Amino acid sequence: MIEIPELALVALVGVSGSGKSTFARRHFAPSQVLSSDAFRGMVADDENDQSASADAFDALHHVAGIRLRRGLLTVVDATNLQPHARAGLVRVAREHDVLPVAIVLDVPEAVAWERTQGRADRTHGRQVLTRMQRDLRQSYGRLAREGFRKVHVLRGVDEIDAAQIRYEKLFNDRRELTGPFDIVGDVHGCREELETLLLRLGYVLRRDDAGRPVDAVHPAGRTPVFVGDLVDRGPDSPGVLRLVMGMVAAGHAICVPGNHEQKLLRKLRGRDVRLTHGLAETMAQLDAEDPAFVAEVATFVDGLVSHFVLDGGRLVVAHAGLKEEYHGRASGRVRSFALYGETTGETDEYGLPERYPWARDYRGSAMVVYGHTPTPEPEWVNNTICVDTGCVFGGKLTALRYPEKELVSVPAVKEWYAPVRPLVTPAPARPDAVLDLRDVTGRRHVEHAYGTLTVPAENAAAALEVMSRFAVDPRWLTWLPPTMAPCSTATADGFLEHPAQAFADYRAAGVDRVVCEEKHMGSRAVVLVCRDPDGGPFGPGGGVVHTRTGRPFFGPPLDGELLGRVRAAVGAAGLWAELDTDWLLLDCELLPWSAKAGGLIREQYASVGAAGRAALPAVLATLDAAAGRGLPVGDLRARMAARRADVEAYSAAYRAYVAPTDGLAGVTLAPFAVLASAGASHVERDHGWHLDLADRLCAADPGFFTVTRRRVVDLADASAEADATDWWLALTAAGGEGMVVKPYAGLAARSPKGSLLQPGIKCRGREYLRIIYGPGYTEPEQLAALRRRSLGRKRGLALREHALGLAALAALADGAPLWRRHELVFAVLACESEPVDPRL
Repeated sequence: MIEIPELALVALVGVSGSGKSTFARRHFAPSQVLSSDAFRGMVADDENDQSASADAFDALHHVAGIRLRRGLLTVVDATNLQPHARAGLVRVAREHDVLPVAIVLDVPEAVAWERTQGRADRTHGRQVLTRMQRDLRQSYGRLAREGFRKVHVLRGVDEIDAAQIRYEKLFNDRRELTGPFDIVGDVHGCREELETLLLRLGYVLRRDDAGRPVDAVHPAGRTPVFVGDLVDRGPDSPGVLRLVMGMVAAGHAICVPGNHEQKLLRKLRGRDVRLTHGLAETMAQLDAEDPAFVAEVATFVDGLVSHFVLDGGRLVVAHAGLKEEYHGRASGRVRSFALYGETTGETDEYGLPERYPWARDYRGSAMVVYGHTPTPEPEWVNNTICVDTGCVFGGKLTALRYPEKELVSVPAVKEWYAPVRPLVTPAPARPDAVLDLRDVTGRRHVEHAYGTLTVPAENAAAALEVMSRFAVDPRWLTWLPPTMAPCSTATADGFLEHPAQAFADYRAAGVDRVVCEEKHMGSRAVVLVCRDPDGGPFGPGGGVVHTRTGRPFFGPPLDGELLGRVRAAVGAAGLWAELDTDWLLLDCELLPWSAKAGGLIREQYASVGAAGRAALPAVLATLDAAAGRGLPVGDLRARMAARRADVEAYSAAYRAYVAPTDGLAGVTLAPFAVLASAGASHVERDHGWHLDLADRLCAADPGFFTVTRRRVVDLADASAEADATDWWLALTAAGGEGMVVKPYAGLAARSPKGSLLQPGIKCRGREYLRIIYGPGYTEPEQLAALRRRSLGRKRGLALREHALGLAALAALADGAPLWRRHELVFAVLACESEPVDPRL
C-alpha cells in the first residue's frame, strides 16, 4: 500500500519502459498527471524531440505550480532520474508549501528493453537504457536527502502491478472536527488561572491521586483548543503541561505548538539554547519532576502540529496566526510562520523584533485565531483575533467560544513575570477607514456567504471610474440595490409582460406566497439616516441619500433637507426606540421621475415625441392632399395615422411621470424596505413587516412620504391571482408603471432546494413599455420579435447583485471592516458593466 498526502507533488521515477505512464493511468485521474512527453509535444509538435526538453519542463513546472496553488494533487510522469530534474520538482513543491513524494518503479533492464523495442516512438539504443538503470540505482540514496518527504520503491513487475494508492490527510487537516470549541490563549505556566478559566467555561476537572489536574471534560461536548506557549515565565509550567497533555491524550482537547514549546524541546534534546524569556524558570520546575514525565513532555511537544484547519475549513488555529495561502499546507516555511509570525527585520526600542501586522492584510474566509503577541484586549481584525491577553504579565487568560464568537476571560492572580514591552494595544497598521486600491482592482474572486463571484478586470476598472469620481464617501456607501429582471414573456394577446407569467415564474421556483407592490415611476433612492444630524458611526454628517450607482442624489443642501424630513418621520413613528438604533438604512423610490431624471427625459424621450408630433401631422397633410388628387395612398396614410397615435401614446406615457418641483416642494419619497439598523440586518423579515414600517413613516409625514400600494397573493388561490391581475390592469390603465412581485418571505427568501430566489420580478404595463421599446412596439411584427428576447443573462445578473447586497448588509450588521463592506458594494457596481440589454 502506497500512502501519499491528499495534496502533494508526486514524482514518478523510472527508466524508459518501466511502466510509469501505465501506472499513472491506472491510479490517477488524467487531469492530475503531467507528462513530460505531452509537454514536449505541446512545445515542439514532437514528443521525442529532446532538444525541447528545457522548454517542456518550464511549461510543466508552471502548470504544476498553478495546480498546487489551487490545492490540487499533481503527478509528474517523467524519468526523473537526474538530480537537477528532481530538484526542479522539489523547488516547485516547496514554493507552494506541499510535500514532494517520489514513487520509484524499478523493473529489470531486460523487461524495460523489451517494452522499449515494442514502441515505434522509441528509437534509443540499449546503452541509453543501461545508463538510465545506473542513474536509477544512484538515485535511491539521494531522494530523501534531496527533499522528498516520502519515497516509495516498487521492485519488479509483480509489485508494481499489485500496488494500491491510499490517500492520507495532512496532520493539520481536521476539517471533520466541527466543535463547538473553546480556544484558549497563551497560558505560560499559569496553571491556577487555567483551572479557573476551564471551570468558568463549564468544564469538569479530573485530578490524580496527588490532587493535580490531569484532564477536563465539558458536559456539552465542547473541545478546548490551545494556541501554544503553555510554558515559561509562569509559576507552574509542569502543572499546565500535565493538564493539557492529559486532555489531549484522552481526546478531550487539541493543541498547537508555540515558539516557547519549540525552544523547550530543543533544550530537552540537548541543543545549545540560551535560558532566556522564562525558559530558566521552566527548566528549574522540570528538574523537580520525574524524568519519565520530562520525557513525556518532549514526546508530546515533538508531536504537535504547526496549525489546525477545523470545521470544514471555516476555522484555522495557529500560535502566531497564518496567512491564507498557508492554510492546510505543510512546509518549514508554514511551520515557521505559525510559530513565530512574520517580522519586519527591525527591532523596537525594547530590543524585540517588530512583527509585521499580517492580519491587516488578511482577506481569507476562514476565521484565524492565534496568540503569541500579548494585547490588553482581543481585537477582531479582518476575521482574525489574537487571544493572548498577557496572563503571565498580570493581564487576563482568555478563551474564544466558537462558533459563538464570545470571549471569556479570567484575571491573572498576579504579575508573574515583568513584560519587557508594556502591554499596549498596537496602533493599527491600516486604520479601518483607509481603503487599499488593491482590494478592488484587477480580476478578483469575491467570496461571501452566498457564494463566489469573479469580477473581470475591465468591470472593476469601470466601477473604479464611478467610485473614484462620482460616488459618495465609501464609509456611507453600505449597499447598492440589485438590478431587477422582468417576468417571462407574456402569452396574452397584445402584452409583452403580464402578471400571469410573474406568478408562474415564482410558482415554478417553489414559492407559495408573494406580495405585489406598486412600481413607483421615480428614481431609486437609498437613504442612510442617522438620529444625530451632526454625525453618526459612519463619519461626519447625519446621513446620505444616493442613487442605485452610489452617486449623491441631489447634493447639498437638498440631500440634507431630505434627510431632515426622514429623520423627523422616523422619530415620530417611534422607530429609533423600537429598533434600538441610532441609524436606519432604507430602500426607497423618489418621485416624480423628472425630479432626478429631467435631463434624461428631455434628451432621450421628449425629443423623440417632439420629432414625431412635428413630422407626422405634416406627413398626414401631404398624404391627404395626394389622396385628394386621386393617388392611391390610403394604406400608407393608415400606417402613418397609426404611427401618429403611437407617438401620442408614447408622449402621454412619459409625461405621466413629469411634474414640477421646486427644491423639495413636489418631491415625495416612497419607502418599501428597512434594510438594516445598528447591529441588525433585516433581510430575514417578511415584506409585510417592511411595508408596515414604511406605512408608519408615511403616516408620520403624509405630505412627504408616498404609500406603496400592494396585494398579497396566495399562489394556490386562482381568485387571488385574478384580483391582483385586475388591480394591475387598473393601475397601469391609470398611467402607473406596473408592479414588482416579490416572495412574501423576505429579501433573503430561498427556494425549497435552498437557492436564492429572485428578489423581485417586475411586471410593467403595456403603455409604460412604449417608453422602453419605442412608440410602435405593439405592432404585431415588433411584438413578435420582442417576444423572443432572452432573459437569462438579466436574471443571472440580478441574482449575483442580490447575493452581494445581502452579504454587504450582513457585513454592515456584523461591524465588518470598511474594506470588506466596500469590496462587496464595489462588486455590485462592477456587475453593472455586464453587457445586458438595458431595456430589460
